[in-house]
Amino acid sequence: MKQYEILGHQDTRSGFGAGLLELGQKNPKVVALCADLTGSLKMDAFKAAFPERFFQTGIAEANMMGLAAGLTIGGLIPYTGTFANFSTGRVYDQIRQSIAYSGKNVKICASHAGLTLGEDGATHQILEDIGLMKMLPHLTVINPCDYNQTKAATLAIAEYEGPVYLRFGRPKVPIFIPEDTPFEIGKALLLREGKHVSLFATGHLVWPALQAAEILAKENISAEVINFHTIKPLDETALLQSVQKTKCAVSAEEHQLNGGLGESLAQCLSRQFPCPLEMVGIHDSFGESGKPEALMQKYGLTCDHIAEAARQAIIRKRNAKPKAFKVHPVSQ
Repeated sequence: MKQYEILGHQDTRSGFGAGLLELGQKNPKVVALCADLTGSLKMDAFKAAFPERFFQTGIAEANMMGLAAGLTIGGLIPYTGTFANFSTGRVYDQIRQSIAYSGKNVKICASHAGLTLGEDGATHQILEDIGLMKMLPHLTVINPCDYNQTKAATLAIAEYEGPVYLRFGRPKVPIFIPEDTPFEIGKALLLREGKHVSLFATGHLVWPALQAAEILAKENISAEVINFHTIKPLDETALLQSVQKTKCAVSAEEHQLNGGLGESLAQCLSRQFPCPLEMVGIHDSFGESGKPEALMQKYGLTCDHIAEAARQAIIRKRNAKPKAFKVHPVSQ
């Protein structure tokens, strides 16, 4: 199994910008819409190269979603761009009614997601966007882990027919996925094989999951690491193949536990292969202003927290015993 190494550092939003520019050169049907955040979304290169295919909607995100839905009727492939909070929470009704309900081919591209938005604070650090989007029928939800994977995902969704939510972030993070790695929607990426515990991570938590596997290896714990870049549709085959081998798992995400990757994994496991599952994520809380690194530490989203969750999952696996449930009569 390949050992992943840091190839550099870059923000995932720049991967989106690079992918969008390349798409503009390859596919004349691709158009871009932005809600007054062109620089922040790294859409300026596309705007400069294809001004006739770029639409600045201003601070009117709901209108942007309606425009995008309309553009698909003429066969165009619109990519919308704004912060994740404004891409989902502010425009949920427009996405539900105008895009998801009729399966419009809109690519909802959302930057500055999660705690790592940092100093902008709780009002901008949306931590429930994956849940909002995955509950909508017809919507595909993608959360890539680094610059290269975000660029690859941006390119891949243009070939996919249907609405997509693509989530990425603001801070510079390690680049570790090789540039030539294929991106397949709905297909999880096995990064490291293991036999004692499965680590299922998404987005900015994938690299910490690999770091956690290194920590655990020093304790003679063999951890399997799988990158669930697509949260919906969930790669249930990859999930079940891994846990049938390890018999316990950890989910890791920069998102609320309610509605996130861990919840999707738990639903599948409860139906098909019940086993201990520990979840690393936000515990029913808003974020706060602060440096991204400090916030990830405070909210328990580091490699050390993932490693400790793995230890707890293994303890639960070893102590698992069938329980006899006593039935109490219903009082009249």
